[in-house]
Amino acid sequence: MSLNEIWQAASASPYTPPVSKDSQFFVGFSLLLAAFILTGLFGLNRSFLSIASFGVPASLAFGLYSVVLKPISLQTIMTDTEPIFTAVSSNAHHLYTLLQCIGFASRATVQITPDGIRFSAEEMRVIQGLAFLDKALFTSYTFNPPAAPNQGTTDDNNNDDDDSASDPSTYYPCFVVSLSALLETLKIFGTNDSTNPNAGRASSVQPTHPSGPGAFSAPSLLLDRSCTIRYASEGSPLSITLSETGVKTTCELTTYETEGSEVDIPLQRDAIIMKIIMRSAWLHNAISELAATSPSVLKISASATREPFFALSGTGGSFSESSVEFSKAKLAPTVTETFLVSPPSSMGSRLKQNYKFALIQKAARAMAVANKVSIRGDRQGVLSLQFMIEFDANGAGGVRPLKGGPPPVVTFVDFRFVPLLDDEEGDDLE
Repeated sequence: MSLNEIWQAASASPYTPPVSKDSQFFVGFSLLLAAFILTGLFGLNRSFLSIASFGVPASLAFGLYSVVLKPISLQTIMTDTEPIFTAVSSNAHHLYTLLQCIGFASRATVQITPDGIRFSAEEMRVIQGLAFLDKALFTSYTFNPPAAPNQGTTDDNNNDDDDSASDPSTYYPCFVVSLSALLETLKIFGTNDSTNPNAGRASSVQPTHPSGPGAFSAPSLLLDRSCTIRYASEGSPLSITLSETGVKTTCELTTYETEGSEVDIPLQRDAIIMKIIMRSAWLHNAISELAATSPSVLKISASATREPFFALSGTGGSFSESSVEFSKAKLAPTVTETFLVSPPSSMGSRLKQNYKFALIQKAARAMAVANKVSIRGDRQGVLSLQFMIEFDANGAGGVRPLKGGPPPVVTFVDFRFVPLLDDEEGDDLE
């Protein structure tokens, strides 16, 4: 008997409680009241006759309440109230793909907003990954903002292009969850994952046909799949319910309070000295080529007037230094859509900045699945890699949208890196 047949057989005979959910509270309260009354009467008149008339019925009432009916817990009562946040997605693979891009950290800070869910992961304050699950990814999205605390704070939205001022009285819940546990939950029924950040250049091309079908990737198992995310109240667990072919799995992830020191790595938008928009596949291929020499430092060089106009170099590895250069003939329109470099006078005509190569590699997953990437750098040396990822609007499992269909759903994943200082560069090169 196949696994799919077992699931279908289980869905055909769902469990039905002896007492309906709407009547459980009344029946349970009546049984408890009768049990206490009979127990009191038995205590006032203790005799062999009262055992049969009061004691036995009291015991039966307690037994029926504890065995036949489930005790009404505080959580059950809370489910009747309107939750803070509820969202339903018809494709858990899209959510998994975005969150796996920032899966380099074990925990993530979650912020629920009216426009979507913001996930932020960081490591040692030198790398930060921001993934924004836009509400367009969900078939149903309901957000009821809770009452703002006395010292409520308002965080910025993930969308870098949105400069609108937010209402200071608006409060968006923010908490920390285990990102690794969330990713494991989303792939319980399989994700039909066909890309691997270590697969080299082939993974950046997005094959038309994913890997061969298996026990959890057969077409029949990809149908009728949904993911429900629910956050009932402040401090409550984040509930993830996955449903497929009649089988429902609910996982509750413990939420933790955020640390007061958690802040985003600042990118000075008014001091951008480099902005390059190009196909993400080109960047992924370049990083994959450099990774073959196991470098420890990535050097970025860009100039608007002198060759090489844009170059990526890997140094400090066990092999010789390697470099990937883009000539002026290839910069536009073949490789880049936008190429703006305006270094400060202290740097001359060429912009140079160094970063730890191992940190840049943590964005390889996003490079592999994204369509485009925006490379930005400010005067302080902070590097921003903003990836644009398109999903099919009709809920298909692929990352690339289908031709002739509705407009794709555009989402963004943003990485920010702190540059290496001179003494740190020397340590990495040793």
